[in-house]
Amino acid sequence: MFLLGTLVNGLLIVIGTLLGKLLNRIPEGMKITVMYAIGLSVMVLGLQMGLKSENFLIVIISLVVGAVAGEALKLEDKLNDLGLWLEQKVGSNNGKGSISEGFVTATLIFVIGAMAIIGALDSGIRGDHAVLYTKSLIDGFTALILTTTLGIGVIFSAIPVVLYEGLIALFATQIDRFVPQALMDQFIVEMTATGGIMIFAIGLNLTGMVKIRVANLLPGIVVTGLIVTVLYSYQQYL
Repeated sequence: MFLLGTLVNGLLIVIGTLLGKLLNRIPEGMKITVMYAIGLSVMVLGLQMGLKSENFLIVIISLVVGAVAGEALKLEDKLNDLGLWLEQKVGSNNGKGSISEGFVTATLIFVIGAMAIIGALDSGIRGDHAVLYTKSLIDGFTALILTTTLGIGVIFSAIPVVLYEGLIALFATQIDRFVPQALMDQFIVEMTATGGIMIFAIGLNLTGMVKIRVANLLPGIVVTGLIVTVLYSYQQYL
């Protein structure tokens, strides 16, 4: 079942959120310190991923072009609007952060990154769910901690996670028919680096140091794919 890893990921996010809601009596100082710890850890993870690039110029161009596209499309505003709509449907969040903030922050953390794409590709191509199982454990724990600070909005991030990983896994069941392995390897490397910079930015946001509209950088992943494809085609032509 190629969707098994994806479904486990979504389920553990829900479970982590519900546990976090039950543990909302954690002292405020402890929650703040833990959030800083998560933010710093996310920054280090993003930095490690960012350094994996074999051609950092691709990463820079992807982020710049992606940022322009994201700002023009106002992706961050649209995600926030979706979160606000959910907040209106669900009701108040009892002062534990806004549903919009919890939804957007958690979605960005859980969706951006190599583990989501590589794990979903493994599930679809080889039926191997090990990467997504590992990601599920990380996401579940992160959801628990995020919920104690940002509230129940974190639970709604399970929806885009399941859709995103599920679509990639479904696509991956057919990918070897039309995408050469060498091209896929190059894309994963540069996508990992580009996504890593975005994850680093999320870490900065979690620590409260700055407020970067990370969602507006998301088109950079698509730009990375286009650049890598063009360069691969050019190399094959030569």
